[in-house]
Amino acid sequence: MGSLDTNPISLSAFPDDKAVFKPLNPEDVRAYLHKAVDFISDYYTNIESMPVLPNVKPGYLQDELSASPPTPSAPFDVTMKELRASVVPAMTHWASPNFFAFFPSTNSAAAIAGDLIASAMNTVGFTWQASPAATEMEVLALDWLAQLLHLPTTFMNRTSTGSGTGGGVILGTTSEAMLVTLVAARDATLRRSGSIGVSLLPRLAVYAADQTHSTFFKACRLAGFDPANIRSIPTGPETNYGLDPAMLLKVMQADVDTGLVPTYVCVTVGTTSSNAVDPVGAIADIAALFNAWVHVDAAYAGSACICPEFRHYLDGVEHVDSISMSPHKWLLTCLDCTCLYVRDAHRLSDSLETNPEYLKNDATESGEVTDLKDMQVGVGRRFRGLKLWMVMRTYGTAKLQEHIRSDVAMAKMFEDFVRGDNRFEVVVPRNFALVCFRIKPSGAMTEEDADEANRVLMENLNKTGKAYLAHTVVGDKFVLRFAIGSSLQEERHVRSAWDLIKKTANSIMD
Repeated sequence: MGSLDTNPISLSAFPDDKAVFKPLNPEDVRAYLHKAVDFISDYYTNIESMPVLPNVKPGYLQDELSASPPTPSAPFDVTMKELRASVVPAMTHWASPNFFAFFPSTNSAAAIAGDLIASAMNTVGFTWQASPAATEMEVLALDWLAQLLHLPTTFMNRTSTGSGTGGGVILGTTSEAMLVTLVAARDATLRRSGSIGVSLLPRLAVYAADQTHSTFFKACRLAGFDPANIRSIPTGPETNYGLDPAMLLKVMQADVDTGLVPTYVCVTVGTTSSNAVDPVGAIADIAALFNAWVHVDAAYAGSACICPEFRHYLDGVEHVDSISMSPHKWLLTCLDCTCLYVRDAHRLSDSLETNPEYLKNDATESGEVTDLKDMQVGVGRRFRGLKLWMVMRTYGTAKLQEHIRSDVAMAKMFEDFVRGDNRFEVVVPRNFALVCFRIKPSGAMTEEDADEANRVLMENLNKTGKAYLAHTVVGDKFVLRFAIGSSLQEERHVRSAWDLIKKTANSIMD
């Protein structure tokens, strides 16, 4: 039997308290965050004068900052100095009021505050017990938003009469919402068919319009669907590039006739390319004939549906299986925040549930709580519900509607500018706050010449740093997209952009 070591531990083995590394020293937290908040405020004050697009080359940052991590520490002021000198000038400024390229990535003081507080709390709310308030807040915020959208109570976590049959979860992006619902639809079809394992998987088919976001087709592959059975249905000007229910019926029936099993239909309200709207109700009726899951992707335009005048775009939603929309696009809630609602939450959790021993607890076993880990791909999750709740609680429905209506009014103004200049044309009807336009062929100018003129117009506009536009191809035409919605945009920015467009067009058409 060995003897006990009775040698006293030298106090010199422990460093002096003042030298101990304390990453959450309250004084540092206060000082660093004050400086960060000052930086943010100054950034928004000065962003209008910054070039929207930076002029840097790939790999530039390693030439300006050390390519290897530092060993010694540095004052926080040094870190902030390098941020200002090397990072900010190379940013594409999505918050700029001169940013018109893509659907907006909106933000607000309330959302930033909510995200900051959530980051400070740093909770990992995979189960209700892991952080009751995080789960409860997410459920509450989702139900509030469902009420603003006038969604059926079947999509809500809780109703006036108690727990609902449906439910919601806040995910990072629409891609995740598509993936998890595709997996749920896949598994439901396999169970319904009595398939052993995944033997039927090669016969499952999915459907969407050719205007559907490319992330859908990626999600289909990730969910295991045979690329040969992913249907991209052509659209055209006769339906304003929305999905034609009659065409969908024809394609689905043809698949059934060859032994395939229709499994999932993706409906889009406000496509990325042209803002087209698929008819939700009519498509849901077609899909029901084949018992196929219907998902509505309203990532961008869903926010507009909190306004009564736009709610009709969701008519028929009571017949779909799931719907997702992203407040980080147009509802003043910073990235990332995609809200997914499902009519039967169990169909989602049946496919995504995990129940390891170390996560078992009495609250989960009671069946009275929602464990949000079972409605997403991963297990860990951020406290996203806080910022969404803070936006709705702080601004209220009236101001959020005012924000949407202001953007739509500015888009209407820009559309009128385009229609008033006979050199240009509006290519597709404007439904929300995106205007798709181009220089149209005239005189000896061919369609190919017009495409090149529009490409040069966009490139020259973007080089000025005073505006940033993007393009798409609609009906084989090269088209410019003018998307309004930056939280800082005002009428004067739209007017200035139009003046710049006219001036730049003059220079290339003379």
